[in-house]
Formats: sequence, structure tokens, C-alpha cells
Amino acid sequence: MQGFALVRRREERRDKAGRGYLDVELADATGAIPAKAWSDSAALTQAFAAGEFVRFRGQVQSYRDQLQLKLDNCRRVVDADRADGFAEGELIPSTREDLDRLWSTLETTLTEKLDREVARRLARDTLAAHGAALRVHPAAKSIHHAFRGGLLEHTVSMLGLAVKLCEHYPELDRDLVLLGVLFHDLGKLLELGVMPGSDYTAEGRLVGHIVLGRDLVRERTAAIPDFPADLRLALEHLVLAHQGRREFGSPVVPSTAEAIALHMIDDLDSKLALLRQLRETQRGFQFVRSLERFVWLGEDGAQAGEAEPPEDEPEASTSPGETDQRRIW
Repeated sequence: MQGFALVRRREERRDKAGRGYLDVELADATGAIPAKAWSDSAALTQAFAAGEFVRFRGQVQSYRDQLQLKLDNCRRVVDADRADGFAEGELIPSTREDLDRLWSTLETTLTEKLDREVARRLARDTLAAHGAALRVHPAAKSIHHAFRGGLLEHTVSMLGLAVKLCEHYPELDRDLVLLGVLFHDLGKLLELGVMPGSDYTAEGRLVGHIVLGRDLVRERTAAIPDFPADLRLALEHLVLAHQGRREFGSPVVPSTAEAIALHMIDDLDSKLALLRQLRETQRGFQFVRSLERFVWLGEDGAQAGEAEPPEDEPEASTSPGETDQRRIW
């Protein structure tokens, strides 16, 4: 067996005879398998670490009724491997959407639906500065859109909702709502690391994506001569208020029609994405702590009431690493 994988774990150990070996866990987007590199393996002389992509060759064996991989060799992926089948998106959880199509939709929507030239320039400059990261960044560490390309998928989905909502409520400032969608989670580019680790950065833990996103608004608008102060202030408010409530992290609550609309769009897209993800593996009624309720995920699962969580400690379908289990965005 040979191919490419992500190293989830790499530990140097010794057997009973004192010989060194490697205890490794390799993974792709579908799952993981434990692996061993014994004293006769060329992998022992290769430098690779947890969190890196590798090219491996080995034999699948059964040990104590579990499959494991005996590694003949394992090394870091190099640029030349990209021409030989290496694809990062196949090794880590990734959007099922086509990234190029998502990006094209993002650019087209912002180009065609923004009316003010200064708004179009702000969008163009922002994509030029942050587009490479936006294409592949996750939207969260866990819960919703927590995969490669998740932030782009979430942003494009919200843009589609925003356009329709502004058509239904023409009193809304469409430029402001669409720019709010673009900037509302842009601070996550600084709050979270890239996949596959996607852990919180020091800035993320000490400042958070909301304030970081507001800072990006100020940075990008300051680079445009004579950018309207009222538009900048309104956009800052959208970013600062988009999570809706102070206890959910927003320094202020939505206080304009556009801010209320942005919060509702974000909340809807996040919740439906979470339910879509849960339906892939679960059925019946399930308690979702981040939603603080039971949700129905369809037939062929447990019947209502079968998996009642204790009243004082409801079961969670969210990650224990989330700082606030009620937040899903």
C-alpha cells in the first residue's frame, strides 16, 4: 500500500529489546489508521512531524483484531509530489463544493450587486489582500463549516441569502449588507490557524475574530482615499454586532436594520449547515447543545425520547473545545 497522508501523531519509542521505532497515526479525509516504523524501516531516518503531509509505503496488517500499517518508508511531501497525485483537499476535511466555482460566485456577486464604486473597490482590494487565505480557511474550529474552504462556502452561501433578502426588503442598504457578509468573519483568518491544525492563534484567544474583523475594516477602508466615514462606521457596527448578543461575544447588539439582517443571515446559514452535517451520520431526535434543543434529523434512527439526556447535563454534539457551547457561528 502506498500513497499520501496527514500525520496526526508521531512518537519515538523503544521495544523490549531497546530498539527504536516510530508509533504513528496517518489520516486522510475519510479516516485514520495506526502505523509502525520498526528498526528496519527507512522511515526512521526521515524527518517528518505531526501536522505534516507525507508520502508513505507499507503493508496493512492485523494486530489484536485491528488493522495497522507497517511502514517501509515515510517522508515529507515535496513539490514534485503534486504532479504525482498529491492533493491536500483529499487528506483533510474539505468543502464538497468546487472552490473555483465558489470563488467565481463570490467575485461575480460582489461585482454585479454592489452599486457604489467605493464599495466595489473595497471588495476588490479586500479579495486581493486576503483572497488566497479566504479560499481555503475553515470558518470554525468545530461545529459549522469547520473544514478546508469552509469560510468561503459560508460567505458565498450568506451572499446568496443577502441578495434575496435585500430584494424582499428594498429599504435595506444592499451595499452595506453585502460588505458586512464579506467582512463579518474575515477576522477568522487571524483567529484560527490553517487546516489541518486550525487551532486558535494567540490573537484569536486574546482578541477574537470580531474585533480582528473590525480592525480589518479600518485597515482596508483607510487605504482608500476619501472613503465615506458614515459607510465605514456602519460597516464596523455590522462586524461588531453580527453575533447578535453580548453573551455570544458581540461587543454591541445589532442596532441598524442592516445589522439585524446580517445577524439573521449568519445565524440561519450556520444553524442549517450544522443540521446538514448532523444528518450525514445521525437520525431521529438528537439533543444539540449549541442549539439548546432536540432536533429531528429524519427517519431510520432513534425514536423520540429514546436518548433523553440527563436534565442537569444534556448530551453535546459539539466539540468540548468550543469556548461557548451555545454559539455556532
